[in-house]
Amino acid sequence: MGLAGTRIGLALTGSHCTIDQVFPQINRLVESGAIVIPIITPSVDQSNTRFSDAGVIKARLAAGTGNDIIRSIVDAEPIGPQKLLDLLIVAPCTGNTLAKLANGIIDTAVLMAVKSHLRNLRPVLLAISTNDGLGLNARNIGVLLSAKNIFMVPFGQDEPLQKPNSLVSKMDLLPAAAECALRKEQLQPLLVFHEFV
Repeated sequence: MGLAGTRIGLALTGSHCTIDQVFPQINRLVESGAIVIPIITPSVDQSNTRFSDAGVIKARLAAGTGNDIIRSIVDAEPIGPQKLLDLLIVAPCTGNTLAKLANGIIDTAVLMAVKSHLRNLRPVLLAISTNDGLGLNARNIGVLLSAKNIFMVPFGQDEPLQKPNSLVSKMDLLPAAAECALRKEQLQPLLVFHEFV
């Protein structure tokens, strides 16, 4: 099928330690011919952390995609009514975003984008990155796995000895998962092994 000409929303949430892993995948999407529209949460928009600087992230997003960043609920809302996207990817998708999405809470541009996009019965692809995926968020992951039109980039425990509840998607599988999601299929296997020390 390929991704050429596909309009993809790429939404970043505040798993700041994982954001750098997403940028090579954004480049791969753009190189494949996809039109990538960046969307960010307030955490990504405003927070400088030991992992990343908000200004640098936004500059990289704008330069890498060639498109303006959607930063507000108001700007995200037209995604559904105007059918702006073929696919919406949330990468990284934090536990906070997972929990809110599973419970219908819409209070960021990313969550509004997902809600608005799903109204068209179009696919959403989540690339999770959460320290409590096998803890409090396990229930929310189950809810979303059983939801229509929601797919996941395959994931696994990234540090089972140090952080036994932590789950992270294998970001290098994102383009392949995107192609599957566009066909309304889940890339398999869903559970993958992360190398760890």
